Amino acid sequence: MYTAFASVYDRLMTGVDYQGWANFYHALMERYGIPRGKVCECACGTGSLTIPLAAMGYQMTGVDISPDMLFEASQKARKAGAMIPFVKQDMRQLHLHRQMDAVLCTNDGVNYLRTLSDVDRCFAAVFAALRPGGVFAFDISGPAKLRRMAGQMYGEDREDVTYLWMNEWSEEARTLRMSLAFFVREADGRYRRFDEEHVQRAHEVGELLAALARAGFAQGRALSGMTMEPAGAQDERIHFTARRPEA
Repeated sequence: MYTAFASVYDRLMTGVDYQGWANFYHALMERYGIPRGKVCECACGTGSLTIPLAAMGYQMTGVDISPDMLFEASQKARKAGAMIPFVKQDMRQLHLHRQMDAVLCTNDGVNYLRTLSDVDRCFAAVFAALRPGGVFAFDISGPAKLRRMAGQMYGEDREDVTYLWMNEWSEEARTLRMSLAFFVREADGRYRRFDEEHVQRAHEVGELLAALARAGFAQGRALSGMTMEPAGAQDERIHFTARRPEA
């Protein structure tokens, strides 16, 4: 779970085109005929997609398991003038007070579901949270991408924060364990270190499409990156869409 990382997350993600990402999710929802209605974003993090989608006219709700990420998201939304409820929930136990037109799970949220049992629980909860005809859309880092990261080490030295990122792959569990060490400069010039560990599972396209079907979804599709083309085995990012049947 993101804890101290939340305080520097946005500073390290300045190169990510979140507006472009939001535009693609908007295109997916329009493709399914979803009006600018009620949308829940699971694993919303610091709200970098939630807020631009709200600016497009969607009635957004943000859900995340990390209170630290939700704090950052609420601060950003307030500065942007966006009235968005941010709720602490485990997406495997998603429970909303009203049904949604769409539920999203963006930027690797589903990769953090480390077993197929977790996937089934999450997808069943999303199904219940959607109105009949509602749409579930999410994206993952593809299996080929996570396997390529095995044994790799990354790092960056910025003016106010430095980090080291080491990866360990388990073929048996099909998981990538990411060990991160951060060094953040404080106001007095000294550096504070904190460490976090994140684990993502390399989900295969077929098993996620099967899980969607088990949960009751129809029209499940896997898309290559931010396109409408079918996903391929080497895709770094794969988007999925499915619909809760009308009846």
